[in-house]
Amino acid sequence: MRKTFVPLLGLLLTLTACVSPRSGTPEGGIALAEQGSFTVGGSVKTSPGTFDPIAHGAFNPGNQSTAGQTLHGDHAAVFYQVPVRARELPLVFWHGYGQSMRTWQSTPDGREGFQTIFLRHRFPVYLLDQPRRGLAGRSTEPTTIAAATDDQLWFGIFRLGVGTEFYPGVQFSRDPAALNQFYRQITPDTGPLNIDLNVAAVSALFDTLGAGVLVTHSHSGGQGWLAALENDNIRGIAAYEPGSNFVFPEDEVPEPIDYAGGTLRARGVPLATFERLTRIPIVIYYGDYIPDAPVENPGQEQWRAAVAMARQWTEVVNAHGGDVTLVQLPDRGLKGNTHFPMSDLNNQAVAQLLLDWLVEKGLD
Repeated sequence: MRKTFVPLLGLLLTLTACVSPRSGTPEGGIALAEQGSFTVGGSVKTSPGTFDPIAHGAFNPGNQSTAGQTLHGDHAAVFYQVPVRARELPLVFWHGYGQSMRTWQSTPDGREGFQTIFLRHRFPVYLLDQPRRGLAGRSTEPTTIAAATDDQLWFGIFRLGVGTEFYPGVQFSRDPAALNQFYRQITPDTGPLNIDLNVAAVSALFDTLGAGVLVTHSHSGGQGWLAALENDNIRGIAAYEPGSNFVFPEDEVPEPIDYAGGTLRARGVPLATFERLTRIPIVIYYGDYIPDAPVENPGQEQWRAAVAMARQWTEVVNAHGGDVTLVQLPDRGLKGNTHFPMSDLNNQAVAQLLLDWLVEKGLD
């Protein structure tokens, strides 16, 4: 079987016309040939001993014997939809730090997100939650989840503005209900962050699907490069605002880039491994409010460093025969975008840029 679950054979599902409760925008229906969910990757942890259902007793969290029992965890969770007359290559959407597949679904102000936008363009869409996040929260290792009051920190890092004040011209809804929804899509890691584990799970997904295009956001950007080094089924990558884990040949790793609040470092890999990235088309997108020179605001500064590193990375990959395009949205006439251009007010225009690139590179 192509997948690890029972497909919806011969079933035609239709998303009927509806009106968003907040945006009030009527949308036409989408005919689906298939939809479902499954998990990929992961491991099984086993405790020594013999399971005794009698001695084990009734359910009593935290006060029961684990002898002889197993824990299935560290997998990725996937939700997928395949439209009628689907294009050949699916799009696999991977979230960023502190986020889940919610990033790609309805926008905080109730409009269609990339999930639905690209379904309308007949792409099979696969949304994933990486291991130890969201619907894939079953971890084989414990962690402590802090209940920190940090909304305003993320407001700045995600470049909506400073504190509680939006940037002028920002492409994010100023409706308080939208900001409330935005904050509530943040979700914690349920175990220690493990990049190798995440990359292995995403590679396992492409083993299941076959050829497809990976679409990443923020922290998954660097993990996406690593996944492409592992799996030839990744035929192209579109990365929205990658911020870390840029991969260079071992003897071409650039100097670290200091910024207010931290330092951005690149990774080195053998040249033969690095050259795998030169065999697929890659596009990188960054939004607005990213300075060209150092500033005092840490929320902007880390993205200045990221863009500077992305420029160097683009030059090196292309110098080795690759095909990387670096796009800063203001240069394409799209101004006011935050760290979440896929859910900004102009997300349809942002999506059109990606659609045009997919067609141009023969990934449609």
